[in-house]
Amino acid sequence: MVEYTPEGKGRDARRLSEAQLAEAFAAGSILESTALAFDRDRQLVFELAGHPARMPHDECAAGVAQGAVRDVALLTRVGRPTCFRILALPGEAGGAYLLSRRLAQEECRANYLDALAPGDLLPCAVTHLESFGAFCDVGCGISALLPIDCMSVSRIQSPADRVAVGQTLTCAVKSRDVQGRLVLTLRELLGTWQENADRFRAGETVVGLVRSVESYGVFIELAPNLAGLAERCEGLRPGQPVSVFIKSILPDKMKIKLVIVNRELAGPLFFAPRYFVTEGRLEHWVYSTPSSKKRIETDFTAAAL
Repeated sequence: MVEYTPEGKGRDARRLSEAQLAEAFAAGSILESTALAFDRDRQLVFELAGHPARMPHDECAAGVAQGAVRDVALLTRVGRPTCFRILALPGEAGGAYLLSRRLAQEECRANYLDALAPGDLLPCAVTHLESFGAFCDVGCGISALLPIDCMSVSRIQSPADRVAVGQTLTCAVKSRDVQGRLVLTLRELLGTWQENADRFRAGETVVGLVRSVESYGVFIELAPNLAGLAERCEGLRPGQPVSVFIKSILPDKMKIKLVIVNRELAGPLFFAPRYFVTEGRLEHWVYSTPSSKKRIETDFTAAAL
């Protein structure tokens, strides 16, 4: 079975012998290697098993031949892992391996991504950040958007508050955009209010992150899907780590009352995702507690692709 992994997570062709590369060619396997150059013929250049390898311009990505992908996106592959299928061996292509990333991407889309439905879970890798979200590689360099409001229930100022370039995530399919590209969500995998609150007890002092400073108080994140409220304190800024005393936990109101103990903590603090769901498919997710009047939920069955 062919695996369609994000680039950088696949089988490294640089470690393979000529015989192994020939086997991969015969099997139609998807491999990857580091692109060494984007030459004047507008092709990506590699080296495999002591032989040169080239990826012609139109084979560098799905959509290149149609003008949907610009050369700037291709030349940025230089020095980075790039996936491909072998189209021809050196004996058939003038002493060089002939490679195609386009074919790998088209197969990934047809055999894997196009079959995914809302609520399906998939691994991905963060490739770059924008103010509105993170772009993630969902297989063979194919990009999907993880919007900032889908990163957690706890609000953040920037995607960099939650994820980092190169980070591997598990996300769920939220929908597709008008061009058919996947839109992802992470927050439904990070636990309900009660699941997160069960990790804490009133009377404890813990570390948190300031997320917003309002006229009526300061919201402090205790986990990606859980925040509490402390009294307003001058001089605090979003992203600042603080230690807080947990005064009370109120499930019926989905509120946690905090008291700031120490605002002079050293160094940055980053809460890595803690997954409560890691496999399978989500149909309906409810963040709210049963007794809460506030309703936060996601119905994946209503998001037909």
